This record gives sequence, C-alpha cells and structure tokens, in this order.
Amino acid sequence: MVETAEEAKEPAEADINELCRDMFSKMATYLTGELTATSEDYKLLENMNKLTSLKYLEMKDIAINISRNLTDLNQKYAGLQPYLDQINLIEEQVAALEQAAYKLDAYSKKLEAKYKKLEKR
Repeated sequence: MVETAEEAKEPAEADINELCRDMFSKMATYLTGELTATSEDYKLLENMNKLTSLKYLEMKDIAINISRNLTDLNQKYAGLQPYLDQINLIEEQVAALEQAAYKLDAYSKKLEAKYKKLEKR
C-alpha cells in the first residue's frame, strides 16, 4: 500500500541533526583528502623543480668547463698555426722537388738513349 502525503512522517529532528553532522564530517574528511592530495602534488612539483634546478646548475658548470677547454684548444691551435703553415710549405716544396726529380729522371733516360744511339754508330 502506498502512503499518501498526509500519512508520510518526517524524520525526527534528532535524526536530521545526526545526519547533518555525519554529512559534514564526511564532507570534511573528503575535502581534507582532496587538499592533502593537492598539497602533496605541489610538494612533488617543488621537489621536481629543485632537482631540475640542480641539474641545470650541473649542466651550466659542464658548459663552462667545455667553453674553457675549447678556448684553451683554440689558443694552442693558434700557437701551432705557424708550424702547420711551415709544414704545408715544406710539403709543397717536396712536391715540387719530386716533380723536378721525375723530369730529371725522364731527361736522363732520354740522354742515355741518345748516348747509346750515338755509341752504336
């Protein structure tokens, strides 16, 4: 049988108060959990930012060392440059001398051939 509006009974005020307290207690627990989770997320982000900052500082130090080493290498290369230029010049002279030796060899072979030809006469 279905109750009509007149027959429906409202819960007692004590029950309503208890249910409200229970609801607010559970809502407070839920919100506390949400805020705790958000707080933990921010702590995690803060830690990640600190670690990232430290990593970038390490990378900066490495980059500074590389820059110093590159500057040193460039200075050493500049100090060696006159010697490298001399080596290149000597290499060119050796190549020219080699060509002259080949020409001299070819010329001496021609002379030898002519001498043998004249000797046979």
